[in-house]
Amino acid sequence: MTWQEAFRRDALGTEDDAAPDAGYKALMELIDDGFCVIQFIDGPRGPLSDYVHIEANSGYERHTGIDGIVGKTVFDVAPQDGAEWVKIYGEVLRTGEPLRFEREFVEAGRHIEVSATRVEPAAKAQVAVLFRDITERKRKERELRESQRRAEKSACHVARALSAGAILGTWVWYLDSETFDLDEEFSRSMGLDPAQGAAGLTIDQIVVNVHEDDKPGLMAAIDRATQQTTPYAYQFRVKRADGLYHWVEANGRMEAETPRIFAGVLMDLDDRRAILEERDKAAAALSRLNETLEQRVEEQTAKLMQREGELRQAQKMEAVGQLTGGLAHDFNNLLTAISGSLDFVAKRLEDGRREEILRYLEAAQASTERAASVTQRLLAFSRQQSLMPKPTDVPQLVRSMEDLMRHSIGPHILVRAEDDAEAWPAMVDPNQLESALLNLCINSRDAMPDGGTITISTTNEVIETDNSELPPGDYLRLSVHDTGTGMTSEEISKAFDPYFTTKPSEKGTGLGLSMVYGFARQSGGCATIDSELGKGTTVNIFLPRSVETVARAEADLPVSEEPATGGGHTILVVDDEAIVRFVVVEALEEAGFTVYQAAHAAAGLQVLQDQPEVTLLLTDIGLPGGMTGREFAARAREAREDLRVMFMTGYDEEAATATTLTDTEVLLKPFDFDEMVRRVTSFANRGPA
Repeated sequence: MTWQEAFRRDALGTEDDAAPDAGYKALMELIDDGFCVIQFIDGPRGPLSDYVHIEANSGYERHTGIDGIVGKTVFDVAPQDGAEWVKIYGEVLRTGEPLRFEREFVEAGRHIEVSATRVEPAAKAQVAVLFRDITERKRKERELRESQRRAEKSACHVARALSAGAILGTWVWYLDSETFDLDEEFSRSMGLDPAQGAAGLTIDQIVVNVHEDDKPGLMAAIDRATQQTTPYAYQFRVKRADGLYHWVEANGRMEAETPRIFAGVLMDLDDRRAILEERDKAAAALSRLNETLEQRVEEQTAKLMQREGELRQAQKMEAVGQLTGGLAHDFNNLLTAISGSLDFVAKRLEDGRREEILRYLEAAQASTERAASVTQRLLAFSRQQSLMPKPTDVPQLVRSMEDLMRHSIGPHILVRAEDDAEAWPAMVDPNQLESALLNLCINSRDAMPDGGTITISTTNEVIETDNSELPPGDYLRLSVHDTGTGMTSEEISKAFDPYFTTKPSEKGTGLGLSMVYGFARQSGGCATIDSELGKGTTVNIFLPRSVETVARAEADLPVSEEPATGGGHTILVVDDEAIVRFVVVEALEEAGFTVYQAAHAAAGLQVLQDQPEVTLLLTDIGLPGGMTGREFAARAREAREDLRVMFMTGYDEEAATATTLTDTEVLLKPFDFDEMVRRVTSFANRGPA
């Protein structure tokens, strides 16, 4: 008879009574564990594939958290895991063998320990189940296993550290009893006898072999560590049995307050400090190497800079040599022509052959004009020519030059002008721009011996960022493009150098492009070259945009054929060059002016003081004696407010702009004397300044 049958018999008094009485229920409630009887029934999965709870005590709810279990099938309370419960209890029903097991009740979120027995006879298809909740026990078992795993892992790490020599030994200090538990390796590492360490030592005996310089710090660190729970670490030297001092590090902490326990490990530092020393030595060596390297780099840099300076100086001297050589060649030719022409004039005058004098004078005059052109180009290249910039309609200037360019270039070259209706006005000296443009067209002609096309165009350009040539701003780009032979990159790099030319010696001096470049830079812009062999060349001149509008051009006044006359005006001419002063005075006196002259500013001021009838001052800019022509003119105006001032200059980039005087004019040397007289006369006849 099973325990369930005995239980029912004792509780009910008869086996056949179907309804348990109050005594049976009371007995079930005396059981603290959960208890239930399940009845196997047929289900969707086949015969006896489900069961229903037909009896249960209150412990069922306590141990599962499920109330009202009677009448519910296994799939009502465990829809996912129900088949497994049927399988387990079905085996008990089939074999009649009692079963004890532990299993997670997933739906209830509990872990339970179960005892299951078949209710006899087997035909009833019932199983009695007694179980209890062991969730808390399982949690503690898991924690215990995890603690054991960590302990084993820590022990493994300690064993590895010990075997690797990183940890020399361990200690435990029971402060309340002033006793120590030291392992043998700790004792040996501290230079102690292991047997003595096992017998027990005092703290003073333990640290007896510590280096005297390290002992005070060690004892102070131990005192601090035993008064608090923060980690303790201290490095020191200790003398061992080999008679040598070794570096070690003690690491530990207070483990408990009652009883007070201070425990830790002793670690070897010899290898680590050796590595650190090697590292420090390497760092020091590297530092010395860096210092030496920096010094060597500085020395090498200084040498390179010196060589670069020498190279620049050599290039500069080469350029100066090329420039002076070209100048000497040109001026020697010009002086030869002038000198020879004047010699022939003198001989013809001696021979009385005056009819031949004119052609020699014309030859001398032509050479003089060529010399003036060379000088003007040099001043343009050096950016020191006198410019008279004003708002200029560049497309209109190009159109006005078309006939001159076609006549100068020849019929075998087609000249096209592409106007931009929206082109900005440029701030530029129009006369110098005409000269530069004509120069470029002649260069293009020489690059097209078999004919071709020259295209002149204007385009608005906005420079937004700084570059090597132009600051940000608005510019007008004047481009001259030809379909000629083109240039190599090496030729482009030297194209703006003075006296550099790819033409035969009789075809040009090499000052044309250098003049264009200098003129563009002096005007506040720049010049660039784009070229490719066999495909032609484009030279671009960038000119600053004018914020002022272009004044409407006045009709040219007819020039009188009669020579200009002084009309009774009195002029003071000041120039330190006696010959220049002589010819200027001669020309003005022949025109009817009364002329006084002076060689420097001080003498000129004296003349103005002595001769109040002087109404016009014609002075050179570059005067000796510590006072320039501009300063002299300013002093003269202070004394004579109505004095008119005209400057002469052959070399002064500030002639037109540096003076603060109003109503002045500038004559550029060399000048045509008839034109000089005409301009002086016109200027004098305007009335007082």
